[in-house]
Amino acid sequence: MIAIFNIGCHLSISGGFYALGEAILSLGGNTAQFFTRNPRGGSAKAIDNDDVKKYLSFAKENGIGTLLAHASYTMNLCSGDAKIREFARNTLADDILRMEKIPGQLYNFHPGSHVGQGVEAGIEMISDALNSVLKEDQTTTVLLETMAGKGSEVGGRFEEIREIIDRTELKEKMGVCLDTCHVYDAGYDIVNDLDGVLQKFDDVIGLDRLKAIHINDDKNPLGSHKDRHEKIGEGTIGVEAFTRIINHPRLRQLPFLLETPNELDGYAKEIALLKSIYK
Repeated sequence: MIAIFNIGCHLSISGGFYALGEAILSLGGNTAQFFTRNPRGGSAKAIDNDDVKKYLSFAKENGIGTLLAHASYTMNLCSGDAKIREFARNTLADDILRMEKIPGQLYNFHPGSHVGQGVEAGIEMISDALNSVLKEDQTTTVLLETMAGKGSEVGGRFEEIREIIDRTELKEKMGVCLDTCHVYDAGYDIVNDLDGVLQKFDDVIGLDRLKAIHINDDKNPLGSHKDRHEKIGEGTIGVEAFTRIINHPRLRQLPFLLETPNELDGYAKEIALLKSIYK
């Protein structure tokens, strides 16, 4: 059975879902990621129900796959400030509610930064927030993103991701988004030991939880903990490694989303490149 290569990039949702669908196809993709609101925080634009219906019909007709929504970078569920944590929790609840307008999609967020409180305290706060927000009847799968481990970030180790999921009551609503730049920065050698990294992920978290991949090259070497994305083939991961990643039997049917430093024409070129090395 030949898998459908789900490849897309980060696009704006400002024009609505139908415009997002048109943009996906114009770039040669069949999926996309978008911010639910301004990436630096703030209120979200109202969703147009007619636009949603138009998009759902368009997506079905054109084979657009599952979308990945991304929370704002400022959403920190384990901040040392109780007001920031409350704002983050309210944002998470609102985002998931809004995502239910297009059922069955994915919602990704950075676990957060414990800002000196300690990893265990951060994990407890994140899982507490999830337990207060996740609902049994929601169709949206919430993804924890693997992080580079810079500063006080939570999620730089697979064990930290696993512990958050373990403490979450509605585990069936949870998944993971693996970021290639982040895991390489965190010290997981996906260039020279992809099978070993995937086995580690499976042993600690379970590959059944892996729902999406952020496919980004890296400006820095293995284990640098810097989180600096690079264009595909122009960083320390390289095209040969990405060829192995997108064709790996345990990964090839997942959605791959570009977050590289690009404009739209650059994304189109990268999508074409990745499609050309997909076997």
